[in-house]
Amino acid sequence: MKALSRLAAIATSASGVLASAGAAWAGLGQPTPWEMDLQDSASPVMQDVANFHFFLLWVIAAISAFVLALLLICIVRFNARANPAPSRTTHNTPIEILWTIVPVIILAAIAVPSFRLLFVQLEVPRPDLTVKVTGKQWFWSYSYPDSGNFEFDSLMVQEKDLKPGQLRLLTVDNEMVVPVNKVVHVLVTAADVIHSFTVPSFGIRMDAIPGRVNETWFKATSEGVFYGQCSELCGKDHAFMPIAVRVVNEGDFNTWLTSAKQKYAIDNNAAPNTLAATAAPAIR
Repeated sequence: MKALSRLAAIATSASGVLASAGAAWAGLGQPTPWEMDLQDSASPVMQDVANFHFFLLWVIAAISAFVLALLLICIVRFNARANPAPSRTTHNTPIEILWTIVPVIILAAIAVPSFRLLFVQLEVPRPDLTVKVTGKQWFWSYSYPDSGNFEFDSLMVQEKDLKPGQLRLLTVDNEMVVPVNKVVHVLVTAADVIHSFTVPSFGIRMDAIPGRVNETWFKATSEGVFYGQCSELCGKDHAFMPIAVRVVNEGDFNTWLTSAKQKYAIDNNAAPNTLAATAAPAIR
């Protein structure tokens, strides 16, 4: 009885915690305590990823329920007590045909939306803006090749330097800034080892490989700050190179761009990779 009472107390406590955290099971642009779902989508690609994810969940649930039903039937009907004289049947042609054809149909039903999603992810639309992202040990550098000759580094803000409301391990000193509802073409490379540029709410993840330029894209549909991290084991500070993308309206973006061209302008007479400035203009 004491054990049952203890289990009931634990269950009650757990249900209370889950109920209080239920509204936070999925977040927009950042991870959320007790999160049990994908981050909310902030781009058409991520919405397609979420739709495909939930479609697969229904398929998996149906298969699991069917297998469970078969197991229960076998347990009830074919145990030694209910079936003392077991059948000697070794083959059943209709069943063998079904368990070959049905999985093929299921895989085909999964493959069609899967290929469509891959096409959407890999086929870059006509871009409104191009951003080059370079992974380094252990931070990110951003440049806007179509918008001017400037580049800046983005490093994680240390915990002791965080301001109220800033996120631990995700806040950076200089954010990547893009306009809302515009197609952003992202060129991804690395200067040293393999990294991976990942922003969950945009549905993008692309490896950054030295000597090679990969590409991906997103179209942010809402303003705000969207966080990601390097998703490739790239060394001792792998866990400390976050990504922060600030999405603003077009007017604020143009204002930032004008300021960035001055503050981050590359001195062509200076040594390679030397930036003219290190501080990012803040957008509020």
